[in-house]
Amino acid sequence: MELLPLVALVLGVQVVIHDLYARRVSNRGLLIASAAALVGLAWQWLGAARGFPATHLIGFALGLLSLLPFYAVGWMGAGDVKYFAVLGLLLGAAPLLPIWIIASLLAGAHAVCVIMGRRLAPRLAGLPLADANSPLTRRLQPVFAQWRQARQGRVGIPYAAYLALASMGWVLQQHLGALR
Repeated sequence: MELLPLVALVLGVQVVIHDLYARRVSNRGLLIASAAALVGLAWQWLGAARGFPATHLIGFALGLLSLLPFYAVGWMGAGDVKYFAVLGLLLGAAPLLPIWIIASLLAGAHAVCVIMGRRLAPRLAGLPLADANSPLTRRLQPVFAQWRQARQGRVGIPYAAYLALASMGWVLQQHLGALR
């Protein structure tokens, strides 16, 4: 596997973990991945005589510009936008549309589950698991408290995690599927 798809996989794992846990995307991770992408692209262009990496630079611009309006109206976090731009830099412009579609379907399914959970919550209140004094609930309280503290009040759908899952699936399909 080449360097840039490998960096996309490693970054994807990091983004999934951080976005699901704390609803954050690490700027440090994005900067490291961007630096690796720029060095790798420069090496390919200058050293390996592959040609100018226009598709990767266009992918960066498309990734940034396509999600920026959603950030501007408050529907998306800045980390989601930055991550999608870095994905464009790492993978080029071509995979951005399928990654976006898959991530949006996953986020839509998440939203449906949240809506259904809110509607079912009053009906589930009488079940033993919902009892605040049950052994399971008492054991999980510190875990949920730590989770809430890590999120610092941030709520919403972890869209960057879904972008990461879609991009990792795309990379694995492209690169491991080619090995057959």
